Amino acid sequence: MQAIRNFFGRTSWSSAERLDDKTVVITGANTGIGKETAIDLAKRGAKVIMACRDMERAQAAVKEVVESSGNENIVCMKLDLSDSKSIREFAEAINKEPKLNILINNAGVMVCPYGKTADGFEMQIGVNHMGHFLLTHLLIDLIKRSAPARIINVSSMAHSWGSINLEDINSEKSYDKKAAYSQSKLANILFTRSLAKRLEGTGVTTYSLHPGVVQTDLWRHLNGLQQAVMKMVSPFTKSSAQGAQTSIYCAVEPSLEKESGGYYSDCAPAECSAAGKDDNVAQKLWELSCQLLSITWE
Repeated sequence: MQAIRNFFGRTSWSSAERLDDKTVVITGANTGIGKETAIDLAKRGAKVIMACRDMERAQAAVKEVVESSGNENIVCMKLDLSDSKSIREFAEAINKEPKLNILINNAGVMVCPYGKTADGFEMQIGVNHMGHFLLTHLLIDLIKRSAPARIINVSSMAHSWGSINLEDINSEKSYDKKAAYSQSKLANILFTRSLAKRLEGTGVTTYSLHPGVVQTDLWRHLNGLQQAVMKMVSPFTKSSAQGAQTSIYCAVEPSLEKESGGYYSDCAPAECSAAGKDDNVAQKLWELSCQLLSITWE
């Protein structure tokens, strides 16, 4: 029983750290761990910009965040990570902000049926990696001007079952939804490592993390047997509030100020897979991402 609890992780963490006069962007903040992260950072005094695809749900979430935190400096803005046009419009609006101290790339899709984004990417690599890669690129100058600043990429332990298929990044030759999800989460970790190297000396630090096995809407694409298994283990899984703790830790923990590029779980440094430390593949993925997104980012 304890082994199961250790696998799913239930570590708690708390800090009185304040974020007054800081601005935070959280993608996918209208539900699950994104919303819980927004509530926590709002309680610390930050201005929180909730980047969401569904504006009706986002506006309801803003009301909840304001009521839970007592902070009225909360706004929601439209962001569809499956469409580069939406990403560019969102980034253009954010770049009018005087500062951006914390970017939390939290949104994601999980084990969904095969589909493509507006730009022709397989949906999971497109939203989970390409969308956040482009968004970060478009916001990086503002983030640098706001240093000290942090970029947090929400990955998953599922990265350890993945590999990057540079020859078929969009799974067009064959599609396994779990393999595609694992690939996208591995891409999050490799992106974090590459970004940390490029940001050395700028005062901007990066972190990737496993939130734990969390009860969220992401489970909706699991099949009947998988849903049944998750229901059986649900007593050992995390609530959204518990799942948000490592994101919050990476965003606010003072001791991480000089750390960059690492992987975290249960509010502590963790070991990622060997594939997650492959700087050669990380560089190739960076170059491929730039090529496919038609951007230049040295």
